[in-house]
Amino acid sequence: MSRFTRPLSDGDCLDIAGALVRLKVHHRARRVSLRLDRMRREVIATAPSPRGLAEAAAFARDRADWIVQRLAELPSPTPLVPGTTLSLFGTPCVLALADHPMRLIADPGCGGLKIAGRGVGEIYARAVIRVIKREALRVFTEMTQAHCRELQVRLPTITLMDAKGRWGSCRSSAPGRPAAIRYSWRLALAPYCIADYVAAHECAHLLELNHGPQFWNHVRRLVGEVSPHRDWLKAQGAQLHAFGSPGA
Repeated sequence: MSRFTRPLSDGDCLDIAGALVRLKVHHRARRVSLRLDRMRREVIATAPSPRGLAEAAAFARDRADWIVQRLAELPSPTPLVPGTTLSLFGTPCVLALADHPMRLIADPGCGGLKIAGRGVGEIYARAVIRVIKREALRVFTEMTQAHCRELQVRLPTITLMDAKGRWGSCRSSAPGRPAAIRYSWRLALAPYCIADYVAAHECAHLLELNHGPQFWNHVRRLVGEVSPHRDWLKAQGAQLHAFGSPGA
């Protein structure tokens, strides 16, 4: 159990029964509460004000059993090692060893894909991630080009990220600065339609920097009904973050 010699502050972390509990102040909160952040694999203890953080910490300690149980329900980390099978935009992809630099190749034996190359341990895993990122950037560029043509907007710059709390972000254009979209590379591990929904979502922000009715009309115009995609990300998103090392 963590002990603080100073008053608790927004963002402080506690070790409760071996679990990470982060303290947060949310001024719109009406009482202390706990919630599980599935992406970051941590529990958030929220208080309405800084003065309530001590109460939030005590509440978290009283709910240690609940915290342990919720974290135990999260998917176990999936190491990127030879023999692992993952999904690359919905296509089965096997990780393998080979006497050449890591690359993505067709696998005629199973009708899927293979990421194969040399390396051991963390070196191997990072090489696999670099290959996945290259493929992710290629596919997201194609998706973004198609959606921008449909919306009749200029193509933004496209980059990748590994944010825990979001799947994409859009920055509007400004004088001398083009619009920019960033995608989580981990969406390459999701079905194609899920990644395409995120691409449509971010491209719609090029026209509407909000989540109002017109924004969702643009998204539905591009990919149809959005609920199944949003539900999939809510239910399965933590699994995407279970692949590879946390610092990848």
